[in-house]
Amino acid sequence: MTPQATDSDISETTAESPVRTANSTWWLVAGTSLISMGLAAYEIVPASVTPLIRESLQVGPTAAGLVVGVMFGTAVVVSLPVGAVLDRTDSRIAMALAVGILVIAGVWGWRAGRRGQYESILASRALGGAAYVVVWNAGIDMVSRAVDGSHRATAVGIFTASGPVGFALGQGTGPLIAHRFGWPAVFLAFIVPAIVGLAVFWPASHGHGGSRGDAPSLREFGAVLRSPSVWLVGVLGFLGYALYLFVNSWGSSYLTQGLGFSLAVSGLVVAVFPAVGVVSRISGGLISDRVFDGRRRPVVLWSFGLAAPLLLGFTQFRSLALLVAVLLLIGFAVQLTLGLSFTYVRELVDPRVAATAVAFQTSIGLAGAFVAPIVGGAVVNRAGFEPAFLLAGAVAIAGIVVAWQAPEPGRQ
Repeated sequence: MTPQATDSDISETTAESPVRTANSTWWLVAGTSLISMGLAAYEIVPASVTPLIRESLQVGPTAAGLVVGVMFGTAVVVSLPVGAVLDRTDSRIAMALAVGILVIAGVWGWRAGRRGQYESILASRALGGAAYVVVWNAGIDMVSRAVDGSHRATAVGIFTASGPVGFALGQGTGPLIAHRFGWPAVFLAFIVPAIVGLAVFWPASHGHGGSRGDAPSLREFGAVLRSPSVWLVGVLGFLGYALYLFVNSWGSSYLTQGLGFSLAVSGLVVAVFPAVGVVSRISGGLISDRVFDGRRRPVVLWSFGLAAPLLLGFTQFRSLALLVAVLLLIGFAVQLTLGLSFTYVRELVDPRVAATAVAFQTSIGLAGAFVAPIVGGAVVNRAGFEPAFLLAGAVAIAGIVVAWQAPEPGRQ
């Protein structure tokens, strides 16, 4: 005979269930963030050993830079199709498959590097880029669905902070790994945190990754791409990522060539720019959720509003301490938008196509990241650093204008 549950048993189960659910949710956030951190480190780490790659493979700076850049290009092309697939499948399984693809890409790149096969390295990196965009889009989608509205932007901000953490990890440890094991080993090293992240993520994600009922129709998919609101937030992501990559790409060169600082000092100074993103991307969601009661537009307006005057006046600063402070402020301001925009865009569409909206945001944002260093370099070559930073300031002003036009979720 099956024993009957008592009232106290039921009340205890009811009381404990939300606690267990909350715990598993934040373990899910931790696991997805760790996977993303490993992939971000894999993405940037060749930049830390570029001289070794050039010497070993006998390639020029453009070809060596493509070993990093090919992942951005792949993400721009692949992101939207990935989002459409995620809206029709289980994001939990997609995350696990992406980690498996990273393992294949890492081993492939390591073997190609040891054999001096440049084209094969690029192909492996393109495969890794596909894995990265799956993890990024699926991670944002799952975290957004797992966390309630009052904490959603904060949780997504924590997840997106995995990007700058991974960049710092890759840049800082890449040369050490190359010195100890040879430079091709950098393609293998960051498989480990991704696998550990999957081990944390998998049990915590049970029940969070399933599809949302029937697959969205082509009409619903098309509605995302036709939405003026989605495009406005997409443009905000494009402008934000353009500023982020412009300063990352040309800030050090300006300090070295324009102000005469050593390359080592310039690199350390500019490193504060992405590093502050760990605080900024989390703060963007927290400020939006807590200070502005879930409104997204005020944070984005402050983001571009603070960055614009600092970028316009950046070349007027000469003091090293002042330059560090200004770069911290610009980095903090710009990255407020980078984390929040993914929460923003998915709240503007039907939940059935939320992953498609996030994928669209990723694709548009990374297009800005791909274009900005090239355009910035062209301006620097033709007119110098001061016009280039003035153009960056104008981009931030354009961000203010676009943010002013963007609607609030639920208030369209």
